[in-house]
Amino acid sequence: MADPHGFLEVAKVDAAKRPVDERIGDWREVYETQDPHQRAGEVSQQARRCMDCGIPFCHSGSAGCPLGNLIPEWNDLVRRGRWDAASDRLHATNNFPEFTGRLCPAPCEAACVLSISEEQTGGSVTIKRIEQTIADQAWMDGLVEPQPPAIATGRKVAVVGSGPAGLAAAQQLTRAGHDVTVYERDDRIGGLMRYGIPEYKLEKDTLNQRLAQMRAEGTRFVTECEVGVDLPIEQLRAQHDAVVLAVGALRARDNQVEGRDLDGVHLAMEHLVPANRECEGDGPSELSAAGKHVVIIGGGDTGADCLGTAHRQCAASVTQLDYNPEPPESRDDTRSPWPTWPIMLRTKLSPAHAEGGRRRYQVAVQRFLGDDRGNLRALEIAEVKVERDDSGRRHIVPVGESLQIPCDLALLAIGFDGVEHMPLLDKLGLSLNRRGTLACGSDWQTDAPGVFVCGDAHRGASLIVWAIAEGRSAAHAVDAYLMGESDLPAPVRPGALPLAVV
Repeated sequence: MADPHGFLEVAKVDAAKRPVDERIGDWREVYETQDPHQRAGEVSQQARRCMDCGIPFCHSGSAGCPLGNLIPEWNDLVRRGRWDAASDRLHATNNFPEFTGRLCPAPCEAACVLSISEEQTGGSVTIKRIEQTIADQAWMDGLVEPQPPAIATGRKVAVVGSGPAGLAAAQQLTRAGHDVTVYERDDRIGGLMRYGIPEYKLEKDTLNQRLAQMRAEGTRFVTECEVGVDLPIEQLRAQHDAVVLAVGALRARDNQVEGRDLDGVHLAMEHLVPANRECEGDGPSELSAAGKHVVIIGGGDTGADCLGTAHRQCAASVTQLDYNPEPPESRDDTRSPWPTWPIMLRTKLSPAHAEGGRRRYQVAVQRFLGDDRGNLRALEIAEVKVERDDSGRRHIVPVGESLQIPCDLALLAIGFDGVEHMPLLDKLGLSLNRRGTLACGSDWQTDAPGVFVCGDAHRGASLIVWAIAEGRSAAHAVDAYLMGESDLPAPVRPGALPLAVV
């Protein structure tokens, strides 16, 4: 059984980060490199804090982990030093724990029973840190090996898109014995994990080692191939028995205020992608923040990624704007009671905010100001408040005087409106719903027979853990479609929502 006194005797300790002055000078991950034995000992102690609750909300799909990770079980195995068994238990529900252990914001920790009263308990179990350590230890010990299928079904499946949803679906279907090919329009595999997530959050060697495992299992990857353009839909359908669309939701939201067309105003991905390509060795970024006054419009995760990237590119100054009020530093039970996802200041979850820059709340851009040559020179901003009309639609209303702030590079990180318009959808006869995503039935199948959807393309821009969960569930549906039944797991159903937004 779990240690009933663990959380009383062991204080919560998060992974140590490298000093700010050191880490903004390179692109390596922000956390300290520890001796493996020391790290294992520390994490084993942290695992003692898990009580193996009677109702473990941490792996409840509605509040905690949508993958249904058996968190109390692998916590107890780590506590007892059973790292090999912990890896088996973790990989039973999660194809890529080394990704989620780095990139997931950890709704499991927000739903941990120890989060009910952090003043009395010391805070949640460090689930994310334990998960990453299990995964990293397994790779280091050679426990993560290819798992090629025992039989071949003779059925062929195409997966369009190589983000976490597509990769999860592909690995599950390959292991079920199907002949799987992943098509990616970029020159490298990984989707947003490759070109959207900065290197300091996910070193791409971590991604590459998992892709090597998938290749050894039999999954094939085709890059620089946009389905519907480079590969005709008719040929795709003729060569495959089923198709999985995992194309993401990359249609960025824009802000068409006065001056939007000035040179120096860009979408966030126009900054993040070339920065990641530079880290891949493709040459200097064509949109560097070096020496510039940078203003990031948007207070979410993408804005934080731009913030950390601008620091590492040696920006002259960085300011981040958010039209929402500044959130509290701890959970407000009246707005987001346990076990829902708390609305609170995320400095700990986003190390970039500890690296410098200024954050301004309840302000919005009124217009972009340029010089005589069409270059951005400043932003005009004003204090605002957010109001909602009778239909629930949000309106941002200026309430204060306007002022100007210097700006050479403005980055719009205000979210995504859904799936990009692409020939692939038109040629499959598929249209986007009012949310800008692709609808499906209870079997993850779209209106096009034999064509399935999962991940952000289905639910809109969301968390990596939801992408993997949907990829695994869609794989179950595809396997059942091809074979009549399936033993593959299906952790979530289409339309499932986290408790935080129900």
